[in-house]
Amino acid sequence: MNTVTVVVADDHPAVLDAVASYLEAGGVEVVGRGRDGEEALELIERRRPQVVLADLRMPKLGGIELARRLKELRSEVPLLLYSGYGDRALLLEALDVGVRGFVLKEAPLDDLLRAVQSVADGGTYVDPVLAGSLAASAGERSPQLTHRERDVLRLLADGMSNEEIGKRLFISAETVRTHVRKAMDKLGADTRTQAVALALREHLIS
Repeated sequence: MNTVTVVVADDHPAVLDAVASYLEAGGVEVVGRGRDGEEALELIERRRPQVVLADLRMPKLGGIELARRLKELRSEVPLLLYSGYGDRALLLEALDVGVRGFVLKEAPLDDLLRAVQSVADGGTYVDPVLAGSLAASAGERSPQLTHRERDVLRLLADGMSNEEIGKRLFISAETVRTHVRKAMDKLGADTRTQAVALALREHLIS
């Protein structure tokens, strides 16, 4: 397997050093360390990492604003938010701009490493605590998903890639993509991560 390359951005030096050091110890190559969103954006454009791990709240550009800028630049680098805030409204706002994953700072560092690897492999990652927060506000009427669509979304929520889900369910990666597409349509989601979050919120998966 190729080494995953990451740009890490956090305005707290101790957190930045601790996270970067842990990722490097886990086999991830940290190709840039940003102290605010603007510095992170410059590093992303220069270093072209496979994943960006950014704090939700930073000077100049926060994580969500950074995601918006990347979207405007048509960047395909996936963004993973690392935050001390589990606010549901912020989470949904981040989903709307295409953020691919969320990890709370209180989570074990092992979860952070797993999230980075999952996003690098094309998957998504939603912190279990945040998933619970989303599930706490079910909608009035839930979309009807097939059993297989629920299975696929549940495994996506666990951070698995299309290929890994296919192996687990004994179907092809293309069939997984079809199930994801159909689930997104039913949920009115623009991204895979948004589909997972909406399914969690509507109690369609747990």
